[in-house]
Amino acid sequence: MSLTFEEASTKAQRFLKELEAPFVGRHDEAMVITLSLMCGEHSVLVGEPGTAKSAMVRRAASLLNARFFKYLLTKYTEPSELFGPLDIRALRKGVYARVTAGKLPEAEIAFLDEIFNASSAILNTLLNLMMERVIYDGYVELRTPLWSLFGASNRVPEEPELEALYDRFLLRTHVKPLDQDYWAELLEASWRMEVGSISEPKPILSMEDLKAINRTVLKVNLDNVKSSLLRLLLVMEEKGLHVTDRRKGKILKVVAAHALLNGRSAATEDDLVVLKYTAPRVLEDFEKIQVILMEELRTKERVLRELNEIRTNVRTAGIKIKQLGPFDPRLVDHYKNLKVAKNKVLSLIKDFDDDEEIVKIANEVINEIDELLDVITAKLNV
Repeated sequence: MSLTFEEASTKAQRFLKELEAPFVGRHDEAMVITLSLMCGEHSVLVGEPGTAKSAMVRRAASLLNARFFKYLLTKYTEPSELFGPLDIRALRKGVYARVTAGKLPEAEIAFLDEIFNASSAILNTLLNLMMERVIYDGYVELRTPLWSLFGASNRVPEEPELEALYDRFLLRTHVKPLDQDYWAELLEASWRMEVGSISEPKPILSMEDLKAINRTVLKVNLDNVKSSLLRLLLVMEEKGLHVTDRRKGKILKVVAAHALLNGRSAATEDDLVVLKYTAPRVLEDFEKIQVILMEELRTKERVLRELNEIRTNVRTAGIKIKQLGPFDPRLVDHYKNLKVAKNKVLSLIKDFDDDEEIVKIANEVINEIDELLDVITAKLNV
């Protein structure tokens, strides 16, 4: 099966929309899962329990009608719990084999909760599985259909023996509890789920569709972003944010997937925002990298942030202007500053005139500025 860029993008967008539909405030998590699946890579979700990590991965598997395996790991978990028990009948015949039905070796999508609690025996096997999609068990080499493995943990591993496993998770996200702004919506969604008004997800894509999307990802043109990516990696390195060589090479695949997800056959600087999912190591890195991206890239997120900062400053100025009397000389300074702010808004939206959200906010800010300019003009009797 092959897909055009438009077909692949439409399917990926629909999947993302359906994945996040029942979850409140979990767009980033849905984005990480979607990008991971588009790339055929692995992801880890770091955050406290009760933040919908396993539910989102399970829903993703259901939307793809994929074979799914889920397990909670502890330091006492035995390999047989993941990979299947030994086949006693085969062993009596001198054949070493496992009964893998319903276990990890048969899964296309897997979710391992508290993955960094696993024993060294399991971790070593997982490393091979994630790298080669192969399980080495004694003298047996078992090839698996695994497409993406999702891990979850309430911590970032610090032990040296876990470094290799942690690095295999190309995408990472910090799953935080929802801000109080989302609580009312969360209560409503939770109640709908309790009373059964949210139906079980039905497949909207197949694994073959997903593989076709993956092949299309690899056709995205990346020429326009490679130099910008190198610059960002250098900036991060200078600020102590190290990215391994292996990850540097694989980041481009996530950039390509983000471009395709947004309907582009050629990546732009907007697609480099995926560094916030691929470059962080410890939890503090997520915020640091977000700041770097805001400062270094002219992305939609950065423009929205600057527009909101301008709006805040304009409203603060408005309070002061209304307190000033007629002919106050400070009105002239406010007038000049507001003119500068208006020009900055016009400059910010120059490359985003087809983005409805940015244009809407910019027009609102410009209207507020114009109203204050009229107030100043009236007070100066000009």
